[in-house]
Amino acid sequence: MKILLVHQNFPGQFLHLAPALVARGHEVLALTDERNERASPVRVVRYKSPPQENPVRGLARSYAEHAERGWLTARGCRALRDRHGYTPDLILGHSGWGETLFLREIWPAAKLLVYAELMYRTRGQDVGFDPEISPDSDEGRVSTLARSAHLIQGLVQADAGIAPTRYQADSFPPELRQKLTVIHDGIDTAVVCPDPTARLALPDGRVLTAQDEVLSYVSRSLEPYRGFHRFMRALPEVMRARPAAQVVLIGADGVSYGAKPADAESWKAKMLAELDGQLDLSRIHFLGRVPYPQYLSVLQIARVHCYLTYPFVLSWSLTEAMSAGCYIVASDTEPVRELIRDGENGRLVPFFDQPALEAALIRGLAGDPAGATLGKNARQTILETYDLRTKSLPRLIDWVESFAG
Repeated sequence: MKILLVHQNFPGQFLHLAPALVARGHEVLALTDERNERASPVRVVRYKSPPQENPVRGLARSYAEHAERGWLTARGCRALRDRHGYTPDLILGHSGWGETLFLREIWPAAKLLVYAELMYRTRGQDVGFDPEISPDSDEGRVSTLARSAHLIQGLVQADAGIAPTRYQADSFPPELRQKLTVIHDGIDTAVVCPDPTARLALPDGRVLTAQDEVLSYVSRSLEPYRGFHRFMRALPEVMRARPAAQVVLIGADGVSYGAKPADAESWKAKMLAELDGQLDLSRIHFLGRVPYPQYLSVLQIARVHCYLTYPFVLSWSLTEAMSAGCYIVASDTEPVRELIRDGENGRLVPFFDQPALEAALIRGLAGDPAGATLGKNARQTILETYDLRTKSLPRLIDWVESFAG
């Protein structure tokens, strides 16, 4: 088949699928935003980026932004069709930014598939989950409904879609859920694996290894959606109880999902101000965003890895921490429960139970007798469910090729 992959941050979730489809003999082309500079495993063409400033305000702002990107994507596809005679048999695009909205009008005969990451909901997910950060309100729920419009339209337009986890697929209403197949992107367990020889060089020149008492935390951005505020508030007690512990955090200072705090430049700055005088900052290492090998080393040396999240998209960092054989302390929230079973392959604590979180982290750092077994079982869970070579990639390829002809 001639397959077009569409993703503003390509390769994104298609990193392994794209070259695998080429290896199967398909002609694969990727379409991405002109500002995207990520390396690609296949040939790439680019569409014009939307303007940086969206003039629309109010409830229509989100749809206007995504529709504009969708139209610019469609114009790029029209140029491929009219100037270069390109017509794909199948299109697979991420629906989250509106890129697939109008592609049916450019190539009506092509199969249109979408990567459906999550449907926003007004109850039972992130909206109103954390009253401290975003109290439940009519305005919040209405805004959430407005932000869902392009996601609904994208899946209605599509022939079918995939979602990476059952929780994420089930966020869609039943009439759309029936279009979705659950297939995880896959974890390369040969790369993301335990390594007792791993070393992490800190910016100050110190080197940490698996022999050290390391507590790790990873998030794209340090923000409440990933429980950053709960994690930071646990540190005074954890560090008092474990005077040798070293805390390593990976994540940017901005926000990826929520909003900046009203009274500080970032959530990191806010939490450091709140906990001023309660933390030994010489033992807390904020690394920011780091290259993948360095991130992997953090997981491999960690005695305890902490993963907290609202009911929301499940992070790759949790599945990779499991693949690395980490002892994991995680929030007892629905997306996490799909993978972590308390006392079997990790420890679960209620998201808002601060003493329980502190006790679980201290228990792990002190050398939980069950720690090795929990880490081994965590890795086995990924091998049996999300392994790239034996589970996810074969299923993804079969799913795409099922639309041939």
